[in-house]
Amino acid sequence: YFEISKMANRASVQAMPGAPPYMHSYQLPSRYIPGHQGVMPPMHSGRHVLASHGIRMPSGHGVQHGRVSDLAKKRFAEAKARSVQHKLKKRKIGDKILSHRIKNLVPESQAYMDLLSFEHKLDSTILRKKLEIQESLKRPVKQKLKLRVFISHQFSAGESEATGIDTDAPVPFWELKIQGRLLDEAGVKPHPTLKLRFTSFFKSIVIELDKEAYGPDNHLAEWHRDPSEAAEENDGFTVTRPGEETVKCTILLQLNHQPFQYKLTSKLARLLGIHTATRPAIINSMWQYIKSNHLQDTQEREYINNDKYFQQLFEVPRMKFTEIPHRLQPLLAPPDPIIIHHLINADAPDGKRTACYDIEVEVDDPLKSAMHSFLMSSSDQQDIAALDTKVHETVEQINAIKLQREFYLGFAHNPQKFINDWLASQSRDLKVCGVTKT
Repeated sequence: YFEISKMANRASVQAMPGAPPYMHSYQLPSRYIPGHQGVMPPMHSGRHVLASHGIRMPSGHGVQHGRVSDLAKKRFAEAKARSVQHKLKKRKIGDKILSHRIKNLVPESQAYMDLLSFEHKLDSTILRKKLEIQESLKRPVKQKLKLRVFISHQFSAGESEATGIDTDAPVPFWELKIQGRLLDEAGVKPHPTLKLRFTSFFKSIVIELDKEAYGPDNHLAEWHRDPSEAAEENDGFTVTRPGEETVKCTILLQLNHQPFQYKLTSKLARLLGIHTATRPAIINSMWQYIKSNHLQDTQEREYINNDKYFQQLFEVPRMKFTEIPHRLQPLLAPPDPIIIHHLINADAPDGKRTACYDIEVEVDDPLKSAMHSFLMSSSDQQDIAALDTKVHETVEQINAIKLQREFYLGFAHNPQKFINDWLASQSRDLKVCGVTKT
């Protein structure tokens, strides 16, 4: 034993110069453990092996802690950190699986394997749903609701200060208010969750009064959204003008479509069955028409053989798919504004009248924000990763205990053969390392 310990210590020094004593370890090859195929727990240096048998060695043998340089310690710490990081990166689902030997020793471990199988199915389902949500978020998810617009007017005797006219007699004036609120899916009550302001639904609002009554400079009241900067949204507008007689007005409401929508020409709209839509929706409708009427060339698949309706629209008998966006552009126009004709009636009861109009608008689906939050949330992922690391560490401990058990069982079964096989294995390892006995 004394000679073997010297050889082990000498091999440790020659194989790893400057390494601390706790690095001087050897592993027993798995071929010397009955019925085991795998890596065995490390064997300590000869000093520790002999100490376990009650044999003491002189202090001069082996490597002392005082001889280890600080540089070697630093390099060892860095190598250990890199090894831990590399080990964490390479962890896979197979690292959590218990071997058949453990399941035979502990039948209750089958419950853990059932949970592991269920976890794998659950992870696959969650991953598939996340991919579906990501794809759905790329497309505009819209919901159609009703916006109820209230248009009211009121006449008042007024004062000279209200109109800015420097006269002693009061000047009568009228006041026009335009407001709106979003209704729920039933179109009866205000929407309980979406609190969008009135101007957020429109790109521009123009109120046109009688030009003969108010002149060319005072017959228009306009509001336009500035696309270059975030506009401050309002709940409505109020227009005040002097007068006490009935006035006709026209209200033009241009919806703020996101993404932008186009109005199709009458012929194309009748052919495709849509009046106003986004550019991708229009091209998709054209593709459905091409497929249903078999207009795609059977030989040259990139070409379309136009029927008589397409020839009237595009003025060519044949065209490529890549030409569709360019040839479609002249057939598209900005959507028409919503036109409301309102009468500011001075003869209404009590000088006040209110009219209501329902407009169909598109709003972002409330589920969109919830889906986006689900994809961006990382708190649950951190907890899952921490638990997953803990599971890996527990399985590693179980495997290490299993290896130790098989090691000691092999020693207890036939100590003499076990020691001889171990010494022969160490001798071959030393020869591989280029260490010879002196």
